[in-house]
Amino acid sequence: MPEATPTDPDGVQIDLISGARMEGMASMEKIRLILDGVRDGNIVILEEGLSPDEESKLIEVTMTEISPDEFNGIEIETYPRSETADRSFLDRLMGRESTKKLTVIGPANQIQTLHKDENLISALVSRK
Repeated sequence: MPEATPTDPDGVQIDLISGARMEGMASMEKIRLILDGVRDGNIVILEEGLSPDEESKLIEVTMTEISPDEFNGIEIETYPRSETADRSFLDRLMGRESTKKLTVIGPANQIQTLHKDENLISALVSRK
């Protein structure tokens, strides 16, 4: 990912990551990409979310990296999954989850969810 040069030193950088970019990556590569961005103080928005296993692994890795003076952890919000959206009958029958959902991830000390429903995630993002 090219290094962004913010014009406002007090601003918040938002990384919008396409599904196409994440598609060919291994789970740990995705997690590292997300955590590296969040550790830098960025808000990371995934066009397509992570699988339930990847989300669990992201939380697990985050917990091992928390440090009181450096990294407070992450806040993660995902649109609620529709029971039938973007899933074939076979996927539903086999219990497979769709990852086609917008996910917002940011530093726990900078992002606060104000409202969430099936159509909207409203978050307050503060400066460091």
